[in-house]
Amino acid sequence: MSEQEIRQVLGLLYQEDTLRVLSALVLNGKPEDAGLAHDAVRRALERLERGGLAVRGEDGWHARRERFRELLHATAKPVVPVSPEDRVVQTFLVGGRLRAIPSRRDKRLVVLDYIARLFEPGVRYPEKDVNVVLRAFHDDYAALRRYLVDEGLLSRENNVYWRSGGSVEV
Repeated sequence: MSEQEIRQVLGLLYQEDTLRVLSALVLNGKPEDAGLAHDAVRRALERLERGGLAVRGEDGWHARRERFRELLHATAKPVVPVSPEDRVVQTFLVGGRLRAIPSRRDKRLVVLDYIARLFEPGVRYPEKDVNVVLRAFHDDYAALRRYLVDEGLLSRENNVYWRSGGSVEV
């Protein structure tokens, strides 16, 4: 997946008409509830379809929420198995999702460090943004968040998180 595809989706979300139509699709499955003229809804749906955020089915239009997961995983650096740590990550990440949170602390730390690299040092994230990132890896995003904080990879204050540990790519 290219950076251009990521920019395209972000551009779609920046446009008020496409954002309103996508919101209507996500909230109630009815793009006509976006409060726009029929032609504006049609054009927005076509743009959302080109960006991979909507798909036309036999029973109407549907939001493709998995597109966000695809884009999130596209920003993570691919792991080439050359070190024992890389092998651990490949063992537990299948198709970009954690098949299980490692029970052994040493392996869990390797996986958590990999996930923590998605958070930029010096940037503060509201809890809901942290949850979105972690949900892409595992349904129990609260456990992942707790492990990241407990292991000192993320810090938290007043439901705001920031990266406070882990490896940094140079």
